[in-house]
Amino acid sequence: MSNAVTPSPELVAVIRRWNDAVRLKDRAALMNLLSSSEHLRYQGSADGESWSGQVFRRGFADHTREIPDFSWDEHSLEAFECGDIGWAHCEATLAFTSNGKATLHRFTFVLHLENGVWKMIQMHVSNPTSNMEKIGIEHEALNALIAAARQEFTQDQQEGAASVMFTDIAGSSEITRQVGDHKWTALISSHFDLAENLIHTHGGRLVKSLGDGTMSIFSSVHDAIQAATEFQRENAALQSDIPLGLRVGIHTGDVIQRDEDFFGSVVNKAARVTGLCGANEILVTDVTRLLLGATAGLQFSAPISAQLKGFGGPQTVYRVDWAKP
Repeated sequence: MSNAVTPSPELVAVIRRWNDAVRLKDRAALMNLLSSSEHLRYQGSADGESWSGQVFRRGFADHTREIPDFSWDEHSLEAFECGDIGWAHCEATLAFTSNGKATLHRFTFVLHLENGVWKMIQMHVSNPTSNMEKIGIEHEALNALIAAARQEFTQDQQEGAASVMFTDIAGSSEITRQVGDHKWTALISSHFDLAENLIHTHGGRLVKSLGDGTMSIFSSVHDAIQAATEFQRENAALQSDIPLGLRVGIHTGDVIQRDEDFFGSVVNKAARVTGLCGANEILVTDVTRLLLGATAGLQFSAPISAQLKGFGGPQTVYRVDWAKP
């Protein structure tokens, strides 16, 4: 494989097909040009327009349908490739029929060869104007898609979309050494009782408990985060001379059930995210953050880039401020 970076007329043509598909709201072309990888990323200009994976791929065509008709005046477009990776930069003025405004937009693209075909893996649209000011609307199609996704998985299905939550205790080995096995057994038994009660109260299912940790599954991402935040609050409120530093990680995606257990990369990723947590922290993946949207009373940290074993490239997680009810 050559390491030389070369200008790519082929990718210029791909980007122009993409731009035409967005302008024409061509669902089939848009779906075909987007990667099928869960590592697909999109960053827009408006607040909240940070989307990823197949939730984004399935919903982007509906997103474009909400965009009023516009004309496209391309100012520059350049593209390059190196082996099976390509990238491009484009500047264009878009004039929207909804309000007659013409604004400069800047676009960047990263592509890779997927079964011999160039596919979009990352996109960024840069414009300092809000959607409401720019085109007179706010986008709701992806929100509708997300709401539908919340209903896709029920607890008696064999596979589907769900939120997986892992919990464990920070520094449990040291606590056991300090208090002894007998007292630790009583502590962790009481801890598991609290966990099971909160998981069931919020419509989840306790799949397993191992050592000092639990794995549970929820058909609703909102139920999962409610269980997580209440677990942290109630654990913090316990009057104990041996505080337990609870760590919680949540990821959302497709799971497969077999013999009363659940499998899939979503399970592995949720476990890895929990491993990033400090004591008394909740971390959620970018997919879970997207699905949660603007949940009332819920506040998140800025995006945190992290490496997760078994998942290539940096992954994005968010810390949840659980202290505020």
